[in-house]
Amino acid sequence: MNAPLPPQATRAASQRATRQAEVVAALSALLPAHALLWHTEDTVPYECDGFPAYRQVPLVVALPQTEAQVAAVLEICHAMSVPVVPRGAATGLSGGALPHPLGVSLSLTKFNKVVMVDPAARTATVQCGVRNLAITEAAAPHGLYFAPDPSSQIACTIGGNVAENAGGVHCLKYGLTMQNVQRVRGYTVAGEPVEFGSQALDTPGLDLLPLVVGSEGMLAVITEVTVKLVPKPQLARCILASFDDIRKAGDTVAAIIASGITPAGLEMMDKLMTSAADAHVHAGYDLDAEAILLCESDGTPEEVAEEIDRMLDVLSGGGATRLEVSKDEAQRLRFWSGRKNAFPATGRLSPDYMCMDGTIPRKRLADLLLLIKEMQDKYQLRCCNVFHAGDGNMHPLILFDSNDADQLRRAELFGAEILETSLAMGGTITGEHGVGVEKLNSMCVQFSPEERAQMMAIKHAFDPHETLNPGKVIPTPMRCGEYGKKTVPRGLLPSALLEGG
Repeated sequence: MNAPLPPQATRAASQRATRQAEVVAALSALLPAHALLWHTEDTVPYECDGFPAYRQVPLVVALPQTEAQVAAVLEICHAMSVPVVPRGAATGLSGGALPHPLGVSLSLTKFNKVVMVDPAARTATVQCGVRNLAITEAAAPHGLYFAPDPSSQIACTIGGNVAENAGGVHCLKYGLTMQNVQRVRGYTVAGEPVEFGSQALDTPGLDLLPLVVGSEGMLAVITEVTVKLVPKPQLARCILASFDDIRKAGDTVAAIIASGITPAGLEMMDKLMTSAADAHVHAGYDLDAEAILLCESDGTPEEVAEEIDRMLDVLSGGGATRLEVSKDEAQRLRFWSGRKNAFPATGRLSPDYMCMDGTIPRKRLADLLLLIKEMQDKYQLRCCNVFHAGDGNMHPLILFDSNDADQLRRAELFGAEILETSLAMGGTITGEHGVGVEKLNSMCVQFSPEERAQMMAIKHAFDPHETLNPGKVIPTPMRCGEYGKKTVPRGLLPSALLEGG
């Protein structure tokens, strides 16, 4: 027999039910029945994004199909002071789409039309729910493609890419989403239309486009994006390089960039990750290597031949134990398949993982990897590493079982130490995954109270009552005060190492 709920929980449940009925009644006048979900069995699938360590069933899920419906939902929720959490494909890895318990999750998956591809201007205008890879597929007949290519590109949508300023394995040469977006259209928290950037190459007045790209759904709800397209290169070839030592591999990454080469892609994977990825897709990796590098060149055949030769020289000089250059497009794609499937391949190793996103100077790659090895012993958890080595964006995947509360606690401490170590090495806590709820505590470490107050002032200029994706990205002073009182692990950082010694 179930024990009765305590009075406080009973009151909370009653208040939630009342609020839910009010919101459903208000939104039912706008949306058809199939576009409004509130029964628990229908809303549970929306309880988290790609960061499942934290879950929360939303009060209501709205699935608008037109921009007029988006504006109306926002207007009504604003009038009722109901929080709204925008949601795309839910592939985000920092909890940016975690629902609010008394709020509406605004799903934009029905906005999946390619509005226009303009080959003369080399742009594509698409709705926010268009998948990243679908943009390239639409542009392909014109010999063009969309350069940012997150590993989740078969599923992630451009709206989410803009919200998180996503990257990908080719971001070293072609830039993150920010460098490949020309215009963003959407709605404010009050349902008013707003546009950032333009179809032209420049805009008059203040350029607010860089402000909204990477704003994680806190400033506006994105409905349409104009992206820049680039010509598909005549040729691309990839070098698969093996190393018997992590230090050699990390130092070689820095050496390639120092030599004046900007590869189309430069990725690194450690032994544990290589083994899991190869078992998953049979990419042909060297399973005896302590680390592998994937180094790609693209362009004309002459440019590629010259750049491949130069990279082979640097890799050989750096101590590579095995070098293999893709002979054809099929082999190149096979080399990349392991990297592209690294995250799902991790499911072979553990029921859950927590993916970090720190960015550090390239010369410190090996330093951080070696420290992570020590942290594994400290927290008694395994960690496999895969990352955009060319721009220093690390993706350590901490392996744990979420059914074990102590393992989750240790995983969170492990992750915090990795991020704070990245800061100590001159880096930052996120390169492309965003802050969401995952890195709120780390924001307390990276930014001063004055800096966080300025960020919140920008938030208030767009959303004065903090009802659009509330509780994300910018920690409250109280939260930072409490975090500062805790014992934050910093014991693995010798002063010589932090100074670059």
